Amino acid sequence: MSYGAFTVLILAAQRTGQENPLAVEHGVSHKCLVPICGKPLIAHVLDTLTTMDDLRLIRISIEPEAVAALTPLIESYAPSGVKIEFVPSAESIADSVLIAAAGVDGPYVITTADNVLLTHFAVNEMRRAFAEGADVTAALATRGGVLAAHPEGQRRFYEFSDDGYSNCNLYGIAGAKGMKAAEIFREGGQFAKNPKRLINAFGLFNILLMKYKLISLKGAMKRVSRRFGLKFDGVVLADGSHAIDVDNERTYRIAEGLLAKRLGQA
Repeated sequence: MSYGAFTVLILAAQRTGQENPLAVEHGVSHKCLVPICGKPLIAHVLDTLTTMDDLRLIRISIEPEAVAALTPLIESYAPSGVKIEFVPSAESIADSVLIAAAGVDGPYVITTADNVLLTHFAVNEMRRAFAEGADVTAALATRGGVLAAHPEGQRRFYEFSDDGYSNCNLYGIAGAKGMKAAEIFREGGQFAKNPKRLINAFGLFNILLMKYKLISLKGAMKRVSRRFGLKFDGVVLADGSHAIDVDNERTYRIAEGLLAKRLGQA
């Protein structure tokens, strides 16, 4: 089923002034260039995206000094017919998203350069949610789904009354109206590691409901929708491997094993 043309924003920047440990370990300048299963991390994301129907544009948000190192790789995707552009990253995730989306109509699917287990299905689930009226979407996987993919796939989950969930580093914004939701990420996306960020974004009462497992994921989406005046949709993906990205050496090895099986390299 076609949901119409869309744009993908890939967040590929490193934290300002900090060397990424994985990049250092693998002898490359930027984390997105860390090799896994024979290709840089970002190449696996691009392999998935550039083979999708209706994708009109990919914008990669990254530091300007990284462009030269990435350009030969990006040029290799020219035969796909998908236009790929670099845009300068900003200090915050919110500003990076706003800069990357400037001048282009939605809908936008947002992911990260280390999301090597991304699939067509997951991206299309974001687009399906748009077609059903969502302004903002977030892909999630249940605790059971993640642990079925790998018993050490994730160690932190957002707890709701119906289940524990992990995010899949995959989000969607239907258009300009939904862009104000980018403010949720003003302080960075690692909410599970910093409860203050959750409180600032979603409000103390909502966080208490979640903390004591008094609200389901669906109920939480309704409350957040009212808070922001937007329709939020939590899209639950059955395949828990979507929640396993490459954060450190431990998750690198896990993702490498899962990716190798998918590619028939195991």
